[in-house]
Amino acid sequence: MTHFLPIIRAGEHAFTLRVTEDLCVGPLGHVFLFGGAGLGAAVLALEQTFQRGLVWATAQYVSFARLGAEVMLDVATAQQGKSVTQATVTGRVGDQIIFSVMAALGEREGYPDQHWRDMPDMPPPDQCEQEPQRPTQDPQARLRRSLDVRAVPGPTRHEIAMQTGRTLLWIRQKQSAPIDAATLAIFADFVPGAIGGALGRGGGGNSLDNNLRVRKIVPTTWVLCDVQAQAAARGFGHGHMRLYAEDGTLMATASQSIVLRTYTAPGG
Repeated sequence: MTHFLPIIRAGEHAFTLRVTEDLCVGPLGHVFLFGGAGLGAAVLALEQTFQRGLVWATAQYVSFARLGAEVMLDVATAQQGKSVTQATVTGRVGDQIIFSVMAALGEREGYPDQHWRDMPDMPPPDQCEQEPQRPTQDPQARLRRSLDVRAVPGPTRHEIAMQTGRTLLWIRQKQSAPIDAATLAIFADFVPGAIGGALGRGGGGNSLDNNLRVRKIVPTTWVLCDVQAQAAARGFGHGHMRLYAEDGTLMATASQSIVLRTYTAPGG
């Protein structure tokens, strides 16, 4: 179980997640459960329930879980075969749905192991600089304090992001713990910030969804997140991410759509 997500089993197909400061983000006066932490908790609940590794999961975010709330995670089976399980998780606070997750889990041996998008060139983490979080966070929104997030040094990265929509980030947990699918779900939720950076805004906006596809997970401390803001229109933005281990293994891909917000990045 990761340090981020202390889910507690409450039944054969039920778990609870307490929304603590370490799982929250948000500007002053608006502290809420980080969407990636919600998906990550659902992934943990699924993997513990079915004892199979995640292949694919998508979360639709319906509402906010506030600091101090207890989220009930209800797991349901849609179909369970010899090698693939399809299932859902509904996250609720009381009677209110916070998020809904659909997923597939499984393992099939003897098939090709290949990827076609190599890890981009990026200085190693010790040659990169800390990437600040925007907008300014409420003191009780402490999730980023558990993460080490680094970007290419120098101001040109902001210009490149605005010109190309692309952002490269090294991310790791400050407290040593193995990388798993739930952790990758948290890292995948950095797409909104990259969309905001490409638009010259801080924070990007609120996630409508978080879609994670896991190829395979290998031991690594740092994960290189290659984020591409794709488009923005009608008050919404769209982007995707590739997540690589330090040895260049493509571990997963992710994508999101967000509701754009109006806060402006410093100097933007």
